[in-house]
Amino acid sequence: MKKFKKQLKLMSWLTLALILAVTVWFSTEIVNHARMETNLDKYMPHNHPAFIYSDQAEEWFNIKDGILIAIENKDGIFNPQTLSKVKEISLGLLSMDEFEEIDIQSLYTADNIVGTEDGLDVTSFFDEVPETAQELADLRENVIDNDMVYRRLVSEDETVALVVAAMNDEYFTDEFYRRILDFAHSFESSTEIIYVAGRPIVEGTMGLLGPADMKRMVPIVLIVIALVLYLLLKRSSATVSIMITVFISTIWAFGLMAALKIPIYAVSTMIPVMLIAIGVAYGVYFYQYLQQYFHNNPESDLITALKSVIKRLSVPLFMAAFTTIIGFLSLLTSQVYPIKYFGIFTSFGIFVTFALALWFLPSWVILFGYRVQNISSKKPRKKTGKVSLSAGNI
Repeated sequence: MKKFKKQLKLMSWLTLALILAVTVWFSTEIVNHARMETNLDKYMPHNHPAFIYSDQAEEWFNIKDGILIAIENKDGIFNPQTLSKVKEISLGLLSMDEFEEIDIQSLYTADNIVGTEDGLDVTSFFDEVPETAQELADLRENVIDNDMVYRRLVSEDETVALVVAAMNDEYFTDEFYRRILDFAHSFESSTEIIYVAGRPIVEGTMGLLGPADMKRMVPIVLIVIALVLYLLLKRSSATVSIMITVFISTIWAFGLMAALKIPIYAVSTMIPVMLIAIGVAYGVYFYQYLQQYFHNNPESDLITALKSVIKRLSVPLFMAAFTTIIGFLSLLTSQVYPIKYFGIFTSFGIFVTFALALWFLPSWVILFGYRVQNISSKKPRKKTGKVSLSAGNI
């Protein structure tokens, strides 16, 4: 009997060690290969007609994504201070290696094309910042008369000036995103507000918000779920083991994603929440079945109880997991990569939670014991306590 107990504990330790080893490997894959994908061009197959025509148009007409830097002055932009900042921002962008001279459009770089008797007169709106009231009035008049600038680079109410910087996607990195934001906001003052927009900025912001949301959201969900579990199960060991299963399933899901070189999309940040909700439910089922078994069979030993619980729980748990997995796998019909991958890796995580509920949780109970709760019943029963292999319950 003692030999059997030792073998059982050894198998349980081996199970936990194997799970730990796989978890460590997946964690390494996450650290080395996980990356956030925010480029909207990567969200659908490149053989999709919309992307084919878009790529052709970009090649034919040299279309680039633009970074938009807007300078707002409630009192109007036609003053030396605001115009000086338009010039400084334009020159600052021109000095960056990521931009060419043709890429920068602003009131400072734009040409003022005026029709004359001799043809067209092409001049700049200003080279030196206007200082006098007359110079500012002339500049304002020239802007209003130029439909290529008015309501495009200068707002109709004359309170916002726009600087447009076109660039290729290949130059846009997280480091450049932070650099361009720091550069733009360095021109803010008590009278001028700086806004930075454009598709590259949106994609860069998504790249920061996705991980930030996970860092904030997942701990909150874990804490709330852990508190609810403890209040329901009234066992710290059961609560810890269930939380470990959902943590492991999340690591495995993202680890497999990283191992296959699949990037993390914005929608992928919802995978941990899904796995936490589903994994917790499976864990609660396991412990409730175990508690119910000891309630009906107070003299039973731990191994008999676990065998009965696994036998009784495996089929309904498999059916629940299988139907849920099928539901998520239906997302494979989508042509959008983030949705397709969300279905695949959420399904994998659900399978992991199902497997852990039947392998990890029994091993945990064998190694760390199980404390049976007293449940009020009309049928008198003996007082129960902690059941473990070391307590002679085999």
